[in-house]
Amino acid sequence: MSLVDFSSDAFIVAFFLYCFAFMFYVIAIAGKKWSNRDPKQHEKRWGRIAFITSSLGLAAHMTFFFTRWAGSGQIPTSNMYEFMTFLGMAIMIAFTIVYSIYRKPLLGMFSLPLTVIIVAYASVFPQEVQPLIPALNNYWLKVHVTTAALGEAFFAVGFAAGLMYLLRVVDFKGKTKEAKRSQFWVEFSLYSIILIVGFIVAVFAFRGMGYEAQFVQEKSNIDAKGVESTTTETVVYTLPAIVKPYNSEIVKFDSFLGMKEPIFEAPYWMTGANSGRKLNTVVWSIIAGTLLYGLLRLVFRKPLGAVIHPVMEGIDPEDLDEISYRSIAIGFPIFTLGALIFAMIWANIAWGRFWGWDPKEVWALITWLYYSAYLHFRLSRGWQGHRSAWLAVIGFVVVLFTLVGVNLVIAGLHSYSGV
Repeated sequence: MSLVDFSSDAFIVAFFLYCFAFMFYVIAIAGKKWSNRDPKQHEKRWGRIAFITSSLGLAAHMTFFFTRWAGSGQIPTSNMYEFMTFLGMAIMIAFTIVYSIYRKPLLGMFSLPLTVIIVAYASVFPQEVQPLIPALNNYWLKVHVTTAALGEAFFAVGFAAGLMYLLRVVDFKGKTKEAKRSQFWVEFSLYSIILIVGFIVAVFAFRGMGYEAQFVQEKSNIDAKGVESTTTETVVYTLPAIVKPYNSEIVKFDSFLGMKEPIFEAPYWMTGANSGRKLNTVVWSIIAGTLLYGLLRLVFRKPLGAVIHPVMEGIDPEDLDEISYRSIAIGFPIFTLGALIFAMIWANIAWGRFWGWDPKEVWALITWLYYSAYLHFRLSRGWQGHRSAWLAVIGFVVVLFTLVGVNLVIAGLHSYSGV
């Protein structure tokens, strides 16, 4: 067995350990009501079991990372599969550090699902080792990507704590205009998370059924001298093709629910790598996520926020607010180093300039400015509680768009990371 094959086994072990750790954190928090022992002792005991399990999962995850690195001869952060697996590992490192400081098992009940979702999301991408393109083959890539991802991981923990704060303090029985507005946006946040879960479910379901559609797409390119040339490429879908690539013809199309051809074509202005296929993926994420959300609402017969809210009783919201702030405060300087300073050094080496207004660079700057504003409002204006929590939640949405959304709709020097 090669090291790369062994790393894949370690990755699967890490995934299941994270799932078990999440269940143990749920038992530690939700199981207090049905435990015969003292609630604090119950939480402490199961919290310890959950933390040991999540730590073993992190150890397996790190084994995957370093054995894949040794087996492939390059740091495993060069494509979406490798980067998202690294981001999941970074979130677990950030969670472990924050948990060691505050010892709040509730944090694990929200951080572990985030890790599980990201790890599962990574698994939908091609897992083969892809050779580094020349622009990536540099020492500064390792420094830039790892530190940027670690900073984003602390932002993710801050997001988890901020969402927990909102679920704790929002009055889900309130009838006032303000209460209903808060209920709606918390529910929308949970719905957005379920969309990602729906995407993962849809991908693995249709992959298991062996669905495939192929298109030949023509692309026009104009070089620096103004000479136009046309190229063709084959685009393969593993989800039913509701949206076909712009300016393309069908090569193969497996029918689905009577649909024998795509319903519409991707718009011409979506110029990212494989943008038609990615737009189709977004459509299916919305469909599958909405169906999953509707099923959960049907089962519980009330908003999901109202389902989770009782679990949060007895939790000090000020602790959650403090954890969210501290996580972001730790992540901000790390992100500054990785996503801006180290990134500019690497860009100068790879492309001969420190800054080039590439879409990924612009959105990394937007992310940095956003969290700068968060810290400013928190420290100078005294924005705590609701305001701080909402900023933490919205901030991670900005991070996710920087990581995934930019590759979907905008072409740039970082488009390879979406392959």
